Amino acid sequence: MHATTSRRGRRTVAAVAGSAVLALFASACTGSSESGGNDDSASGKDVTITFWHGWSQDNEVKAINDTIAAFEKAHPNIHVKPVGNVADDKVNQALRAGGDDAPDVVSSFTTNNVGMFCSTKAFIDLKPLLQKSGIDAARTFPAAMLNYTQFQGNQCSLPLLGDAYGLYYNKKAFAAAGITAPPKTFGEFADDARKLTVADGDSYKQLGFMPLYHGYESTTEHFLGQYGATYFGADGKSNIATDPKVAAMLSWQKGLVDQLGGYAKLDKYRATFGEEFSAKNPFQTGQVAMAIDGEWRTASLADNKPDFDWATAPFPVPDDQAAAYGRGYQTGTIVGIASTSKKQAAAWEFVKFLTTDTDAVVNFANAIHNVPSTFDALNSPKLVSDPNFKTFLDVAKNPNSGTTPASVNGGGYIVSLQNLGYDVESGKQPDVQAGLAATARQIDTDIAQAK
Repeated sequence: MHATTSRRGRRTVAAVAGSAVLALFASACTGSSESGGNDDSASGKDVTITFWHGWSQDNEVKAINDTIAAFEKAHPNIHVKPVGNVADDKVNQALRAGGDDAPDVVSSFTTNNVGMFCSTKAFIDLKPLLQKSGIDAARTFPAAMLNYTQFQGNQCSLPLLGDAYGLYYNKKAFAAAGITAPPKTFGEFADDARKLTVADGDSYKQLGFMPLYHGYESTTEHFLGQYGATYFGADGKSNIATDPKVAAMLSWQKGLVDQLGGYAKLDKYRATFGEEFSAKNPFQTGQVAMAIDGEWRTASLADNKPDFDWATAPFPVPDDQAAAYGRGYQTGTIVGIASTSKKQAAAWEFVKFLTTDTDAVVNFANAIHNVPSTFDALNSPKLVSDPNFKTFLDVAKNPNSGTTPASVNGGGYIVSLQNLGYDVESGKQPDVQAGLAATARQIDTDIAQAK
């Protein structure tokens, strides 16, 4: 199993976890973004900061420790004490408690919690520090990454590597079906998915694509990344019932479910799949000929060596948005400075190094096979890449790529939409528009309660 899978596995359930963490954050009142900004690091005096992160695999821990060593070499008076494998709920509890054991710098895999980190002032707003350091965030970080690290103008975190989504396809299966190039539009994609599907009684010898929302990375938000949905209007209210792109996506997915055999047949076949983050992944075993997945899968496939040639491409886009081909959904790791820290000057030097030093970002990306999070790193000649990985670098650079915006109640709105998706695909909710209207009302109610 590839090292980044632990990150991905945790982030896959992040939307669900976000609601649980909310209860902790709601009563946090963790401090002012102005506190603790002056320490002795600027004068050259020794200072030690504590850095909490979530990495736990051996090569991940080595990679972050190598990054820390490079920082300490460049800043000999600032020492970093790392604490790994830390989840967001533990972070919040520590920030509430404060004291010497609380972290100064925190990284999190759960981008869905950025809204809570910002709105509760658990993390300080980094915008003044960026300006003071002469860093133009919009010119430094891709737009989608910048979007998921801020909330309502509060840039309380910054990107620290990212994930991008694209299409994986089985070249052997494509050749057998007479398909000469990856599909670019959903119309082409549906045609190819049907051509690639080989029946086996009431099941499949090979399925072109698993469209069900439980089919690992085939989630509502990943599909909506191809549409450019915004989720919320200028008034902060859910716009999923009034944005036609959302209804279009749900209807498209339901149509694909029906075209490929129907919900019951597909769900029965899905039950035969192995673990997502293993050599038994259904794409790697040849059970599906196409899949939506992130850049980390390139390393897994290289390690596990399936018995067919494969390639990557951007995931298709709606037929009426063909010009947007090349876009994709993005997420990633974020890093921020605790508002309770009394060593924020030193903490900023470390965060600045982690997120904007090109060699540091590139070396870390190379080590754990994730997408770099700055334009300079994405374009660095030191970045280890091949044509299959380059697909995801291009998605990250694409200005049309998007993400799920931060919300005060974390990923609650994503869970609500996902639940509607389950009802639509299974036929439990035949009226998509009515389902969206009810879900939008629920999202607005949940957010109002969270505030």
